[in-house]
Amino acid sequence: MMKTDDGLYINLHEAALKEYSCMHLELDDENMVFESHLTPDAVGNMAYMQAPTQTPWRTVIASKNAGDILLSNITLNLNEPCAYDDVSWIKPVKYIGVWWEMITGKSSWAYADLPSVKLGETDFANAQPTGKHAANTDHVKMHIDFAAEHGFDQVLVEGWNVGWEDWFGKSKDYVFDFVTPYPDFDVNELREYAKSKGVRLMMHHETSSSVRNYERHMDEAYQFMEDNNYNAVKSGYVGDIIPRGEHHYGQWMVNHYIYAVKEAAKHKVMVNAHEAVRPTGLRRTYPNLLANESARGTEYEAFGGNKPAHTTILPFTRLIGGPMDYTPGIFEQDVSKYNPDNHSWVNTTIARQLALYVTMYSPLQMAADLPETYNKYLDALQFIKDVPVDWADTKVLEAEPGDFITYARKDKNSDNWFVGRTNDEDPRVSNIKFDFLEPGKKYVATIYSDKKDAHYKKNPKAYEIKKYVVTSKSKLSQKCAPGGGYAISLIEVQDKSETKGLKKL
Repeated sequence: MMKTDDGLYINLHEAALKEYSCMHLELDDENMVFESHLTPDAVGNMAYMQAPTQTPWRTVIASKNAGDILLSNITLNLNEPCAYDDVSWIKPVKYIGVWWEMITGKSSWAYADLPSVKLGETDFANAQPTGKHAANTDHVKMHIDFAAEHGFDQVLVEGWNVGWEDWFGKSKDYVFDFVTPYPDFDVNELREYAKSKGVRLMMHHETSSSVRNYERHMDEAYQFMEDNNYNAVKSGYVGDIIPRGEHHYGQWMVNHYIYAVKEAAKHKVMVNAHEAVRPTGLRRTYPNLLANESARGTEYEAFGGNKPAHTTILPFTRLIGGPMDYTPGIFEQDVSKYNPDNHSWVNTTIARQLALYVTMYSPLQMAADLPETYNKYLDALQFIKDVPVDWADTKVLEAEPGDFITYARKDKNSDNWFVGRTNDEDPRVSNIKFDFLEPGKKYVATIYSDKKDAHYKKNPKAYEIKKYVVTSKSKLSQKCAPGGGYAISLIEVQDKSETKGLKKL
């Protein structure tokens, strides 16, 4: 993403990456020239092609308005049409998970301590439990209860299957088999309990980048999901790729990611691939590729922290290719509150965490923090409960790469709108108009914003919630804290009593 001296915005990307290696760009600072190169394979070759075929598209999006870059559909539209006759089983998902507590170090993925269990064992009768294993039946039930109470669709559970004691970089078949649970995770009981609550569990497949092992077990793993009422999987590719010498962004792995999505479709499974190659619009062809990670998401906040400007850049870079499972919704910024040995800090205010559900597009959105934390901030949680994950229309109200972005999006299933503003490390004032609303109608605007003294480091939990009546003629001037922002729900008024006591904006 570039900006010329005379104010022209230029975006470079690629579309329809398949049977080829991912493109990277290197800048020659002296001559101001970009040079592209491809990820090589294990023997140094960039790609193999067999005619008739074509390379991926290289795209250039240019505009004098930064918001036009964000609204371009060129990447999506350069892909082939949908490959499936039936897409009725592909649905947007809002979920919580047994995840952030492991990322922070509060809990563990592994059931047992080494060396009380050996690599490849599935009988843990004599193993010494860690005492911190999060994917246990009672703990998952608590998450199912929370999801049912607050209207979340699914509960992701990581660390449910054997192999976590010693897995990183291992290439044997017995690293993960994707169907064998730990002894404290009752698959049948949790399946039926989730059904009784109207909630689904979300599968997790960490492959440890042992890709051949995953492909050998893939059909069995997806069938296990189908048999146990799972319809979405988060797959992971942590570590160096096995076979040795292949790379995450190389042709061999590009082919694998597409193969995994196509095989999942045979079992009506939606895929959220982490550590995979960045998306290039392939969700048009394979819409069960619901989202990817493929950039530093929220988990990195527990590993050192993203800069506040991070979420003002990603929509102009990573998200040009498709939705990102950014996993927002962190209300406790001090990671040491969960794990005294982890002194990381989430560089954001609570108000901006709410805004990310609008600014970071994805039909798959996670409320990533712990239920016990959300219970302390139920008024802020309300926005996460209200905000849709599927949209009928999108407007960019303000945008400057690296500084700020303000989106307005219309719910696909109602006339309600939602606004989100993400801000960098500088205090700013956002000035927007509500002229995107339907003329003649009134809406109740609930504004979740930073307080005057809010700051992503010094006072991140300082937020306030105000309500107004707005129309298409209304305007807003809203202060945004360093590392802050705001979120607004705009709910169409159905009855005059809904506006009683509210001021007009």
